[in-house]
Amino acid sequence: MAILVTGGTGYIGSHTVIELLNNGEEIVIVDNLVNSKKTNLDRIKKITNKMPKFYKVDILNEKELEKVFKENKIDKVIHFAGLKAVGESVKKPLLYYQNNVTGTITLLKVMEKYNCKNIVFSSSATVYGTKTIECKEEMGRGETTNPYGTAKAIVEKILEDIYKSDNTWNIAILRYFNPIGAHESGLIGEEPNGIPNNLMPYIQKVAAKELPELSVFGNDYDTIDGTGVRDYIHVVDLAKGHVKAIEKLNNSNGGIYTYNLGTGNGYSVLQIIKAFEKVNGIQIPYKIVERRPGDLAKYYANVSKAREELGWVATKNIEDMCKDTWRYVQNELNGK
Repeated sequence: MAILVTGGTGYIGSHTVIELLNNGEEIVIVDNLVNSKKTNLDRIKKITNKMPKFYKVDILNEKELEKVFKENKIDKVIHFAGLKAVGESVKKPLLYYQNNVTGTITLLKVMEKYNCKNIVFSSSATVYGTKTIECKEEMGRGETTNPYGTAKAIVEKILEDIYKSDNTWNIAILRYFNPIGAHESGLIGEEPNGIPNNLMPYIQKVAAKELPELSVFGNDYDTIDGTGVRDYIHVVDLAKGHVKAIEKLNNSNGGIYTYNLGTGNGYSVLQIIKAFEKVNGIQIPYKIVERRPGDLAKYYANVSKAREELGWVATKNIEDMCKDTWRYVQNELNGK
């Protein structure tokens, strides 16, 4: 039996596919390649010596999705596919609800038709809204501040309602904090389009001299140095969390489980900049600009539930995240 990975050539998806293949799983990927490149398949093969089956399919296309299920014995789905830029979601809310909510509904309909009732959903810490500094799963969802986060919250609610209607469904909801870093091989990493929304991709572009300097949004927060504090997690640690979630579903006859995936520690923007400069021996010019509306001073994950129930804990530190990111960028610059 195979695991279907939607968005499997994207940043988090490709790292997760690598961990799953290394764990002996059979993988089928569907991706519309809007936020990723097909060349990642060759890189996955280079790292794992295995080539996953690939379909260029948009999850909104029910007919094409059905074809994938007809041609493969799929018993589990890891669902990454969706648009992911917070700023863009504010400008184009209908696009985000169409892709991220309607696309998920289409996927779930096809899963139900083919009696595939195991899903790991890629959610986000944004569902906590402005509720808290230390985020715990049992707090539930808060008031989201943008359509990206709202779409994640809506899908979580849809999954809860599906489970209420049929408790043979097996559902793991993984709430990510701030994934950064790259595979230690330097072959797979994050490649943002245009001006990045997130800190590390922005630092990458400044380090590569594609952008002149980094904009730091506010330095008057109640934090260690006045800049915003977030829980950054290495993307490989995050990917390994999905392997653990699959193991959880393998040992369950039906249930809905929600886990934070973070480190439980917060780092400020300036701490990240200094760590990147130190481990890579490179200067990152920056300027302080006005705060962004809706940004919190700090938030981080409580990760005790994932540790206790999944046996998962993040092992890579901030230096690893910065070093692996720059190795990937250098490889790309050198055309490797």
